[in-house]
Amino acid sequence: MASSSSLLVFFFFTFAASSFASSSTSSSSAGRKTFIVQVQRDAKPSIFPTHKHWYESSLASLISSTTNSTNSDPATVIHTYETVFHGFSAKLSPLEVQKLHSLPHVVAVIPEQVRHLQTTRSPEFLGLKTTDSAGLLKESDFGSDLVIGVIDTGVWPERQSFNDHDLGPIPSKWKGQCVAGNGFPANSCNRKLIGARFFCNGYESTNGKMNETTEYRSPRDSDGHGSHTASIAAGRYVFPASTLGYARGVAAGMAPKARLAAYKVCWNAGCYDSDILAAFDAAVADGVDVVSLSVGGAVVPYYLDSIAIAAFGATDAGVFVSASAGNGGPGGLTVTNVAPWVTTVGAGTIDRDFPADVKLGNGRTIPGVSIYGGPGLTPRRMYPLVYGGNEGGDGYSSSLCLEGSLDQNMVKGKIVLCDRGINSRAAKGEVVKKAGGIGMILANGVFDGEGLVADCHVLPATAVGASSGDELRRYITAASKSTSPPTATIIFKGTKLGIQPAPVVASFSARGPNPESPEILKPDVIAPGVNILAAWPDKVGPSGIPSDKRKTEFNILSGTSMACPHVSGLAALLKAAHPEWSPAAIRSALMTTAYTVDNRGGTMLDESTGNVSTVMDFGAGHVHPQKAMDPGLVYDISSFDYVDFLCNSNYTTKNIQAVTRKSADCSGAKKAGHSGNLNYPSLSVVFQQYGKEKMSTHFIRTVTNVGDPNSVYHVTVRPPSGMTATVQPEKLAFRRVGQKLSFLVRVQARAMKLSAGSSSTKSGSVVWSDGKHTVTSPLVVTMQRPL
Repeated sequence: MASSSSLLVFFFFTFAASSFASSSTSSSSAGRKTFIVQVQRDAKPSIFPTHKHWYESSLASLISSTTNSTNSDPATVIHTYETVFHGFSAKLSPLEVQKLHSLPHVVAVIPEQVRHLQTTRSPEFLGLKTTDSAGLLKESDFGSDLVIGVIDTGVWPERQSFNDHDLGPIPSKWKGQCVAGNGFPANSCNRKLIGARFFCNGYESTNGKMNETTEYRSPRDSDGHGSHTASIAAGRYVFPASTLGYARGVAAGMAPKARLAAYKVCWNAGCYDSDILAAFDAAVADGVDVVSLSVGGAVVPYYLDSIAIAAFGATDAGVFVSASAGNGGPGGLTVTNVAPWVTTVGAGTIDRDFPADVKLGNGRTIPGVSIYGGPGLTPRRMYPLVYGGNEGGDGYSSSLCLEGSLDQNMVKGKIVLCDRGINSRAAKGEVVKKAGGIGMILANGVFDGEGLVADCHVLPATAVGASSGDELRRYITAASKSTSPPTATIIFKGTKLGIQPAPVVASFSARGPNPESPEILKPDVIAPGVNILAAWPDKVGPSGIPSDKRKTEFNILSGTSMACPHVSGLAALLKAAHPEWSPAAIRSALMTTAYTVDNRGGTMLDESTGNVSTVMDFGAGHVHPQKAMDPGLVYDISSFDYVDFLCNSNYTTKNIQAVTRKSADCSGAKKAGHSGNLNYPSLSVVFQQYGKEKMSTHFIRTVTNVGDPNSVYHVTVRPPSGMTATVQPEKLAFRRVGQKLSFLVRVQARAMKLSAGSSSTKSGSVVWSDGKHTVTSPLVVTMQRPL
């Protein structure tokens, strides 16, 4: 199901773009939508003082020529871009789009997408201890000269996580600004939060003027997501920290001394591409070292993907870009932000939990999780238990506990079982509370599986897995027909540490295969993303519901949004320890040292099923910061390697220019091989079974020695089961640091019995070791039988 829906989105989007561009019936002033227009560098005539003047003048003459009128509505320029992208965004009619496409200096006209957010113990769980005399934090001075740009919902600057105590002067390379605005005076920045900007023109051009009673026209965070992600990446040490009494301890980001710059692009209606591109453009010009982006949308070809294009421009400038994989799991083909120059991060659990069990009248105890700090249920008292689906109007909306769906007469004084879906998990509790319910049990649907997320609820509530939800519904039905009506209570057990197994791949974490480039394994890695404690604004209650007036300095959230800034912070630490490393080298270090074994010694499990997880769930594995500091070898990639990759992905020279701003000669690249030959730290091939009995391919990889000068690496190949894989040479002897050596991997497979349209994926590994370093690359073979 996930596979076909992803493809539908893909085809619809490309069809919509091309049909919009080719339509010529609309008048220029009607039916305008936002497009991002890429223009060749140095196209501006010298008579115009700025690019914006030229763009607006060009648009005005274009519009008058398409309408034969001088009174047509002017198409105003929303943003201009000059750093990671060259061009502008504007609202255009289909006819104007068509005309722009025909102009020789216009490289691409890209329809705007609307993106959405992918919503303390993690440093310790990752092995980053402040007391270590050596190690990544010490070696990198906690990231003090590095700048992380967080593109999100803004920041709440007063939080202790953003204090600048004992920090040195702002790095001299910094060119950014602290932009004042509503509720955000110019002195809101300091030596920690060194920059803050906001971008709302794209949002307002589609939605009209923002409502400043509910949103700040400034970098101030009215949502919470941006403050949370920023403090995960680079929050200072804060003690004591907790949420409603849960997760007490020290809160800290990955790179506690790294500088932060907040770029606010997400508003009540979402995050608009034209604003995201403007934020990337500003961040790279300002001098950030890392961009952290916990935002995602539909996967489209890279030349139609503003984030992919912006991220390429940033990477080309030496800036590391990490992005969330998305929360569309556990189905396959759900991963987003899949461009190979972006580090794509999935989510795993940590060894901390917040158990809140359901005790039933029949003596059964069902495990659940919750963060609830208010007045609890009366100890040892059992409460009547009802299922929302039995207690409302149409059954469906009441089963989901949607607004206004519950009958007060049926739920008053009772614990209500609600199903997950449509409205937010915490909002369901508010619906139950308004209807007079005394507590809530939130049951996963089949698609959510057994993965549990703890939420800050507004009434006594807990979340249970799909199978437990089934058991509860059966109990309610059976007990309702008996002489002992259904009863329950919720027992809150606080914070538990040392949970096993951990890490576990989060049920919601988006999975591969990569819908756009199956030869590039995505996600790249996973990082902590479940029940993460981090900074939170004053004006937003911990449940995120408008009626929740509780205040908390920290909140606990889950999502690949939380996993991404862990990797952003680690990238800053690695860049501080190794200033000469490229973004690709940093990603390689994180991938080749990642682990796939949990704290019980077995392969990490998949939270949604309880079964063993696979490379499509975790990529190379779970990040291991201390090992990443000294990986031994790295797989480096230049911008021109990415151009060759796009050539071998059958992109046209104009498509490639739209992504990379570089002119491409694809003849050499195509002689050199196939798209799987990009020098990536993972190896992935898709064999199409067109009646052939034997299939084979080869990968060429080059590794750079970043370990010891005289070191000899030997290879261990673990082929996917039933297949053959060989590596030549089997030994790499390095004489110096920085030396590059290449090797060839051959993979052979036999046709499998597959039904039409189905596929089978198997994985192995290629491991290089010198006795001190272990450099591991996943080797993934997918057999597909075409329809």
